[in-house]
Amino acid sequence: MSRFVPKPEDHFTFGLWTVGNRGRDPFGHEVRPAVPPVRLVQLLSEVGAYGVNFHDNDLIPIDATPQERDAIVAEFKQAVNDCNMRVPMVTVNLFSDPVFRDGAFTSNVRSIREYALRKTIESIDLAAELGAEIFVLWGGREGTEVDASKDPRDALKRYRECIDFLCEYVIDHQYPLKFALEAKPNEPRGDLYLPTTGSMLAFIETLAHPDMVGVNPEFAHETMAGLNMYHQVAQALEAGKLFHIDLNDQKIGRFDQDLRFGSESLKGAFFLVKLLEDAGWQGMRHFDAHAYRTEDEEGVKAFAEGCIRNYLILREKVHQFNEDPEIQAILQELRAEGGDEPLVYSADAAAALKDRTFDRVSLGEKAYPYEKLDQLVVELLLGVR
Repeated sequence: MSRFVPKPEDHFTFGLWTVGNRGRDPFGHEVRPAVPPVRLVQLLSEVGAYGVNFHDNDLIPIDATPQERDAIVAEFKQAVNDCNMRVPMVTVNLFSDPVFRDGAFTSNVRSIREYALRKTIESIDLAAELGAEIFVLWGGREGTEVDASKDPRDALKRYRECIDFLCEYVIDHQYPLKFALEAKPNEPRGDLYLPTTGSMLAFIETLAHPDMVGVNPEFAHETMAGLNMYHQVAQALEAGKLFHIDLNDQKIGRFDQDLRFGSESLKGAFFLVKLLEDAGWQGMRHFDAHAYRTEDEEGVKAFAEGCIRNYLILREKVHQFNEDPEIQAILQELRAEGGDEPLVYSADAAAALKDRTFDRVSLGEKAYPYEKLDQLVVELLLGVR
């Protein structure tokens, strides 16, 4: 039991909106009372979290006066310090208020795009004040239900202009911040622009400051689209663009469920943990999920503890995988014939390939022991190895 106790170096974080989720859904009202941010910080400290993240309006009401804002921030900073925690990431809510009903950065209305920029730079100021290093941008309303309403090329152009503006603002103020773009295929809009991590990676290369912008893949969002989160994160890692990550769980083909990490897709969660741990990735392990609607505050605490515990258990399974002699023997056999020499073009290399004789029939007859390998992984996860 004690081996699954979190340590600060594990970098487990939660958002105020996760443990503060009140259990509302499209068919039912809130079932839990609102909990002040200070109490949420204390709860996260009790479960061993390293840090706490938030949207601007998770902490500060959208209509707060400057004096109210300053008082709230001061109280929150004191709570974070008292609990020996950090604020590694901040994000902005550009999706809840009616003004963003048809988008923020991609709105057809210039004054709405300008208001969205002002709201974001005020959130960036707050992020810098609290020592955050990552600023996440999720375009929850950047999409459409009616394709006749917008030319998506114009929408992407506006999106790009706003992110370039924000990068220049950060540079001008010398803030040590980077941006992480979060993709989602749909919900709350019928279709969202830049629906996958791959889409975001391509879009980033068109920005004025691509070095300042990476991605924040979310397990549930990629799974909603029927994609493999393990592969999406691997692409981001290989590109040097994994700036942040949202860990949760999801059933394919459902609404955005934000389930407790590791509660549904055990094999997918295992390989994701393996990827992060084998890569030695130093970022935050951020849990963007929430407790079932059935829970009270104790249930919310059990949910948060479960997210952390599942990650730690899966990390132990990763160590077992990497040390299992039968699994490693199969992997060694599979790698033995592959060769690690890179395939680099030269005229001589191309000529050698053209002159080489390949035994296509023999190569096509080769079998690969993937059934056995996968079964060993399943047995490892089931605890019988």
